Amino acid sequence: MAPPPPNYEFQEWWNKERLKAHGFLSPSAPHSPLPATAAGYASFDSTAVEIGTPTTPADGGKFRGRSPRQLSWFLLLRLLGSALLLASLPSRLFGLLRTAARRISTLTHRPAPASRLYRLIRGFLVLAILLLVLELIAYFKGWHFNPPSYASSAEALEFIYANWLMIRVTYLAPPVQALANMCIVLFLVQSVDRLVLTIGCFYIRLRGLKPVSLVEYGSAGDLEGANTINVDEYPMVLLQIPMCNEREVYQQSIAAVCIQDWPRERMLVQVLDDSDDVEVQRLINTEVQKWQQKGVHIIYRHRLIRTGYKAGNLKSAMNCDYVKDYEFVAIFDADFQPAPDFLRKTIPHFKGNDDVALVQARWSFVNKDENLLTRLQNINLSFHFEVEQQVNGIFINFFGFNGTAGVWRIKALEESGGWLERTTVEDMDIAVRAHLCGWKFVFLNDVKCLCELPESYEAYKKQQHRWHSGPMQLFRLCFFDILHAKVSLFKKANLIFLFFLLRKLILPFYSFTLFCIILPLSMFLPEAHLPAWVVCYVPGIMSVMSILPAPKSFPFIVPYLLFENTMSVTKFHAMISGLFKFGSSYEWIVTKKLGRSSEADLVAYIQKDPEPIVESSIHRSSSESGLTELNKLDVTKKAGKAKMNRLYRKELALAIILLIASVRSLLSAQGIHFYFLLFQGITFLAVGLDLIGEQVS
Repeated sequence: MAPPPPNYEFQEWWNKERLKAHGFLSPSAPHSPLPATAAGYASFDSTAVEIGTPTTPADGGKFRGRSPRQLSWFLLLRLLGSALLLASLPSRLFGLLRTAARRISTLTHRPAPASRLYRLIRGFLVLAILLLVLELIAYFKGWHFNPPSYASSAEALEFIYANWLMIRVTYLAPPVQALANMCIVLFLVQSVDRLVLTIGCFYIRLRGLKPVSLVEYGSAGDLEGANTINVDEYPMVLLQIPMCNEREVYQQSIAAVCIQDWPRERMLVQVLDDSDDVEVQRLINTEVQKWQQKGVHIIYRHRLIRTGYKAGNLKSAMNCDYVKDYEFVAIFDADFQPAPDFLRKTIPHFKGNDDVALVQARWSFVNKDENLLTRLQNINLSFHFEVEQQVNGIFINFFGFNGTAGVWRIKALEESGGWLERTTVEDMDIAVRAHLCGWKFVFLNDVKCLCELPESYEAYKKQQHRWHSGPMQLFRLCFFDILHAKVSLFKKANLIFLFFLLRKLILPFYSFTLFCIILPLSMFLPEAHLPAWVVCYVPGIMSVMSILPAPKSFPFIVPYLLFENTMSVTKFHAMISGLFKFGSSYEWIVTKKLGRSSEADLVAYIQKDPEPIVESSIHRSSSESGLTELNKLDVTKKAGKAKMNRLYRKELALAIILLIASVRSLLSAQGIHFYFLLFQGITFLAVGLDLIGEQVS
């Protein structure tokens, strides 16, 4: 039998669909001719197979149907790709287990002293193991279907199980159920708060609300040829870059601040170096001298006595005599890179608004797609800026200062008491005191400042501990100041109940208690029940709302929900430490940066400004790049402590507890509870083995 004549209808249709998806072909013109470069092939991404398509012969108007053979091959290739993916899962799982085993076997560092929370979790773990053994014995003996009587128990195990039933029904289940009900109420209150904020964000977008400045400042380049613009109309601005041992990122931050599109005679850059590494001090000082030779007004400051951490550094800088000549101060952490027009977009919002103390810009992340950990952080922070900061800024003119990428009116800083060293959240401290003095804040959602997210779980965990212990320190210190402040009752209620209690204390409390303690405990106490909508449906809805500001992260919605519950351990521990003044609450550890964006910025700067530098050399960041331009530089790298992945005991203990509880839930045939406990336990296990975030080989 002769083969059927070639038919290209299906191939032409597939090419058109691909061009529509890539924007080459408008959907409104489906019969437009295909580009010559695009019509000759069709590529199947999932299988990396290309099928050639010769030129379609002219058939007069002869009818041509789609070939079933081509469609069959296409479906077969897709099926093959899926089969290969499934076939690779065992090898990937084996590699993951091998990595975990190697990590456990090579653990050589001495573990830190056990915290109070870890000792409680460890006791809970022992209790869960004993209860699981007892429940398994009861299950195989049939006591679940015919519970033994307390009076007629003959065997010792039967007597023990009968007593356990009596104790759990009479003494344990009622208080656990009461605690669960309280946490459910707190959970619903916090969910309503999140819903209101989300609705407020939608309203802002629908109405197009945003802060509007009354004046505009031209670029510094326009001043050279324009006689009508007076340089004196530009306010004097102080730009501060506090840093401490920031070897990887000091160049990019200094460069980004020095190239601000603002008259040089109207700005001064302060590099506030608290480094205790002599070589890092020399590198930063050399960089400052380089920019001084280029005509930038920049000075290098180093404190011999490093007290008060960042607050002490900023306080020392503000005590300089020349600060009185400046009207505003912009603050940038060492890994932040403001755009050249940052000052031109923020300073105008102060003009005509004498009651505005702070203009805060939004953060944008250069490494948000680096790994799963940075993607999940991007979801959290996108909601924080897009929803929380923007809504509070539009409707009540108050929000927490983010510590960087913001411009303060120096007069407001001075009237509010200046920088204080009493907590590890000096940014929130000054914001609360300024709000109590009657000052207003402006948040600019459309002004973004590039920065870097922590890529390792260790760095992220330490950052979150500081961010959640500091607010509780501050709440203890300023509670009576809020009550006695001469502000409206609404502002007092907002600060106490919403800003501090609901969003800083209640959130980590119910999250940890409900999902890490009560839920696994209820598997051993069936009389204390958590409904399915608390375990699954409401958290799912809240996760969807949280991910709306970052729509490209929707594929990570389930990992986000599980990871947030995992982080509740760290946040709860930090909250308790700050509230009751435990030792770790005042611990300040600089978040480790990797300088992910420094190479590109440095290369661009070298290409744009190739003039030789009189100083010794330019030192790039310590991260390897392999770029030709960077290889031309004289690189000085200091051998630091070797990095390694760690094991986290609290997370590992809770992982075992949740997995044990999932086994117990199988005996009660609780489907949703079982799957939630299983996947939440696996997530705790992955985090405890440090398998999320940066992996050090």
